[in-house]
Amino acid sequence: MKNFFLVTIISIFVGICSIFLLRIDLLLQVTDLNTLTNQLLNYTKTNIINTYFATQQPSDISTSNPTTTIITTPTANMSVPRLIRKIFLATEQAEGAGARVRRSIGTPQLRNFSPFLMLDHFSIRPGSGFPDHPHRGQETITYLLQGGVDHEDFAGNKGTIEAGDLQFMTAGKGIMHAEMPRQNPDGSANVGLQLWVDLPKELKSCEPRYRDLKAEEVPTVEADEGRVKIKVISGKSHGVDSVKNLAYTPVWILDVEVKPGGKVVQEVPEGWNAFAYTLEGTTIFGSGKEGGEKRTVEQYHNVVFEPQGEAVYAEVDAGAEKSARFVLVAGTPLDQKVVQYGPFVLNSQEEVYQAFEDYRTHSNGFEKALGWQSEIGKSMRH
Repeated sequence: MKNFFLVTIISIFVGICSIFLLRIDLLLQVTDLNTLTNQLLNYTKTNIINTYFATQQPSDISTSNPTTTIITTPTANMSVPRLIRKIFLATEQAEGAGARVRRSIGTPQLRNFSPFLMLDHFSIRPGSGFPDHPHRGQETITYLLQGGVDHEDFAGNKGTIEAGDLQFMTAGKGIMHAEMPRQNPDGSANVGLQLWVDLPKELKSCEPRYRDLKAEEVPTVEADEGRVKIKVISGKSHGVDSVKNLAYTPVWILDVEVKPGGKVVQEVPEGWNAFAYTLEGTTIFGSGKEGGEKRTVEQYHNVVFEPQGEAVYAEVDAGAEKSARFVLVAGTPLDQKVVQYGPFVLNSQEEVYQAFEDYRTHSNGFEKALGWQSEIGKSMRH
């Protein structure tokens, strides 16, 4: 009996010492058994992750640039992966006055992927563009990749966005504007992305507004020892937040560049709809698991993810000749009907008919359209 109690006491003593050896400050924070269990599980998970990245150097986060955060090791991430629903090519088509676009969202391949209504990868050469036209009921986000685009509306707002800049426009109850390319001296095209985002029903009659985001205002983060660079336009990536919330409907937009051999795990809010549009190179999207499904995606494709899961896994083959670049976009779905006819996006046919009537009669938001013509659109008038 004495030996039994002695063994028991020694066992308890060894267990207590083991806990202290794991991390002494654990016991200082423990208030109940559940807390202790969670802390031990977190400790175990952390050590498993550290073992996985044992071949890497210790994490070192620096901020050599006010808008750039450098993470020299891959972010340890055990997030549940987003599975791929479908992948399809964005085929080129004519749009506006002489412009060319690769449209993915807003086609039979993918319609009303709430809150997203349309995604155009546009190319506008001199002599083409999007002259005076109306909008109601949505927001447009324009991200310029090359060149410059002028804009002007019937309320007197005007300006220019250049490569790396963004413009967020809320049409609300009604706006009429023009978007025309800058005439580049070398005759090159002006290239960018335009995303249409639905407005919640209660905001479709809000006042129109513009918000510009300059390239130098966009924070960036580097990961995987510099093999991954992410521009955090809207949302969050690897602990870096975007500087502004510029859209009424919550949307994340990330511009991701991955060098050969690079890997990235990007978390997205669970339940949000998400997609990636490939701008350059070849990207491998997958589950992040050894032996799991991987899909190789070429340039100009839209990758649509399932709403379940916490993160998107992407990489570029180490033997690739060049880097890959894609934009990753996610947004909260809106539980509402979408009725769209051209530039008018409402919730019923009656509201669309009313929008046409208001535009025709210059009323209910379109008062300033009466007799208005943009200066930048004059070159397109005959």
